[in-house]
Amino acid sequence: YRETLEGLGFVVNPYDQCVANATINGSTCTICWYVDDNKISHIDPDVVTNIIEKIEKKFGKMKVSRGRGHDFLGMKIHFHDNGTVSIDMKEYVKGAIDEFPEKISRSASTPATRHLFEVRDGVKELDKENAEIFHSTVAKLLYICKRCRLDIQNAVAFLTTRVSKPDEDDWKKLRRVLQYLKGTIDDKLILGCKNIGKMESFVDAAFAVHKDMKSHTGGGISWGIGILLSMCQKQKLNAKSSTEAEVIGVSDFISNMIWARMFLEKQGYTIDENLLYQDNQSAMKIEENGSKSCSKRSRHIDMRYFFIKDRLETEGIDVVYCPTEFMVADFFTKPLQGKLFHYLKGIIMGHEPLETLTSRFNTTNQERVVEHGKAISNNVIPCAESGSQDSNKRGRQNAEGKRVKFQMDTEEAKMSYADAVRGQV
Repeated sequence: YRETLEGLGFVVNPYDQCVANATINGSTCTICWYVDDNKISHIDPDVVTNIIEKIEKKFGKMKVSRGRGHDFLGMKIHFHDNGTVSIDMKEYVKGAIDEFPEKISRSASTPATRHLFEVRDGVKELDKENAEIFHSTVAKLLYICKRCRLDIQNAVAFLTTRVSKPDEDDWKKLRRVLQYLKGTIDDKLILGCKNIGKMESFVDAAFAVHKDMKSHTGGGISWGIGILLSMCQKQKLNAKSSTEAEVIGVSDFISNMIWARMFLEKQGYTIDENLLYQDNQSAMKIEENGSKSCSKRSRHIDMRYFFIKDRLETEGIDVVYCPTEFMVADFFTKPLQGKLFHYLKGIIMGHEPLETLTSRFNTTNQERVVEHGKAISNNVIPCAESGSQDSNKRGRQNAEGKRVKFQMDTEEAKMSYADAVRGQV
């Protein structure tokens, strides 16, 4: 098939072997394919007809659908007049719910409770029949969350680690996801582009949230509406601090940013503004300065993670501070609840444009204050070296009402705002 397209003048994108382009009548014609399903686009419908006829001469008659709405591998894809595309898998989700042996009669407000990552000892394992049902259902949800329902990706990422020996707790967690899907069955993923030359990436890590004390990486890339190339995965090695976990997270995710840039360049687009948002300023300094910004608490970080510094320079990536409450990637690191879950879900699913979030924080000079033992917005940054008696003493002094300003270039400025919120100051 590839040879046929190349014979028609198409050039395959080297960064995705199932995408080919050709310039016809001064405009780009793009063909994408998956097994025997194809998508072709060109500004002139007559060009599309001509290409289809040439392909059919080689491979026989094909079933062709035209217009703005298409059914593809369980997805209903609709292209809208405003330049966005919506992806709906309502029928596929309904099938997964109906095939579950228990009747899903109620709905849930979130896909998982706060205890998603907890694994208790002594819980009874599922019998062979239910274990197979568990495995099959999780596989369906994995397909759904990768193509449409990013809002269940965190829960599904955990459940995929439990398919070998699922227990009764895992069954309850699976049922919770299905209950959530039942209540939100009409939700769609909406994707759009405000500026093809501006790529905005968010990366975060939840420190030591798994039973084996490994951290969890979350990330996503957006061009203005909805999240593409999301990541939600358990880290493969243990980190000694939240800063190290964040550096590992960027190391895991930056390859997606590099690939996206190279793929778009071969499609004829140039990335003029490449932004990486993070909420841990210590990690940001290590990524930008390498070993020069390592302290006695971070010298042990494996040298292979300092390739980030080189990639930031060669790729022209700007690292930007993003307050924790606006960190989109936080959605993929832990089971959020309440208003924060629904707020970030709206951004991730494309129901709200990304600019409604990024316009709410100052990316050039963001500072914090610690007052009465809590972190609140003001022009000072709360930082201390966690785990020491001195830092705990300073925290108690702050709780008494003393306002303390910490300079970001000191050794004590090695703890993120996220850690402060969690009560470590």
